[in-house]
Amino acid sequence: MKVYLDNAATTPMDKEVSEVMLSVMNDCYGNPSSIHEHGRKARAIIEKSRKKIAELLNVAPAEIFFTSGGTEADNMAIRQPVEDLGIKRIITTRIEHHAVTHTVEELEKKGKVKAVWLPVSNDGSISLDELEKHLSTKIPTLVSLMHANNEIGTMHPITLIGELCKKYNALFHSDTVQTMGHYPMNLQKISVDMITCSAHKLHGPKGVGFIYIRSGTGIQPMITGGSQERNMRAGTENIYGIAALAKAMELAYEHMDEHEQHIRGLKNYMKRKLMEELDDIRFNGDASNDSLYTVLNVSFPPSPHSEMFLMKLDIQGISASGGSACSSGSNTGSHVLAGIQADPNRPGVRFSFSRFNTKEEIDYVVGILKTMYATQPANS
Repeated sequence: MKVYLDNAATTPMDKEVSEVMLSVMNDCYGNPSSIHEHGRKARAIIEKSRKKIAELLNVAPAEIFFTSGGTEADNMAIRQPVEDLGIKRIITTRIEHHAVTHTVEELEKKGKVKAVWLPVSNDGSISLDELEKHLSTKIPTLVSLMHANNEIGTMHPITLIGELCKKYNALFHSDTVQTMGHYPMNLQKISVDMITCSAHKLHGPKGVGFIYIRSGTGIQPMITGGSQERNMRAGTENIYGIAALAKAMELAYEHMDEHEQHIRGLKNYMKRKLMEELDDIRFNGDASNDSLYTVLNVSFPPSPHSEMFLMKLDIQGISASGGSACSSGSNTGSHVLAGIQADPNRPGVRFSFSRFNTKEEIDYVVGILKTMYATQPANS
């Protein structure tokens, strides 16, 4: 049996999305910057996609800019306010995605900003009082806090954070890569200046995403050399990727309640089965109903299998993650689990779910895990 439980790393493409993508690939090859009919047809697809995404988020189409994905969008949201708006301080945490932490570290190393790393609790949450304490000192500030952590599922209250940022005239960027298409977002009701999206996290293709930039923010392009994306991102647009992203967003919003009910049910079912079938099971981060319903980070008891845990699962046809997939190949371990002071002797495995997973798959995974612990040496 093959079981894919690494959907926080990337999701399988929805068939309807791939059909849209293939249709545009085959039928629309014009350059959207060209003024002839083939170019106008390509331009129309892009603008129709932009309008659809803007409608779903309740923003103006002119506030949506397509990118190569979430990493580029996060870089743009962090670098450009420093370059263009005189931002001197960035407030964030050590457990953000590396697209944020590494960018902030680079800017601080170059002397362009002062970084404030908010402390996080053992479940990955922050103190709003601590955030407000820093915001109350009048320094031009960008706050960058993700909506939901990609490894442990802990969610930040971005509506409350946005209100604090607005109160103290700070810019607010939120990496919404893990929540886009999984939670409704009415950006007229959230005081956020920039959010980011990557299509492959919501059953779309890799290599395309977008950044929302609130009108009047005033940042300039990070990539120059052309007037594409309303002069905000140079380079010929990924037409078929953009069309597929819009379709993925549309499907996600049409069936959001149904998908959430199914996926949340799988997560809760796996939690219950693990605690019933194995001893000393714990969970990293926030595993409550208030956490990201697509992610469950499990802390397993120490065993001789610990160093080969993921490989043993892989041999049994189970795909899961020991942390962020973007860190694969690194021997430093998960910066998120280190940031919440998780026990390094206990293997932490992130299981992440999608609407294509089933209870039968969960039963299989739990059965394999039970067998792994039942067959370990008696003196372990």
